[in-house]
Amino acid sequence: MNEIRERVTIQDAQQMIDDWIKSVGVRYFNELTNMAMLTEEVGEVARIIARRYGEQSEKPSDAEKSLSDELADVLFVLICLANQTGVNLEEALIQNLKKKTVRDENRHKENPKLKNQ
Repeated sequence: MNEIRERVTIQDAQQMIDDWIKSVGVRYFNELTNMAMLTEEVGEVARIIARRYGEQSEKPSDAEKSLSDELADVLFVLICLANQTGVNLEEALIQNLKKKTVRDENRHKENPKLKNQ
């Protein structure tokens, strides 16, 4: 397995997780299982956000939960899905930002709901 580094590109992260899966995780769970796991992890992020930043009260057991750790869990499973379906997330993100830039060039600037806030 590659050494875990402190700074990585998205491509590096995809390779590190692939190496980890093959050496520690044995194999990827199938795509449907990973999709369910991604949903579960996003739910854990939502719970923290709703209770820590929203209007729900935080339970004592929630106070121990780390938002950064839960977001990393989401990223891990997302990268697993990308790896097993052949998606290069670095390229996909660049293309997605280009699409959004063209599509939304003035959309947010002209949105009255976003002004004066």
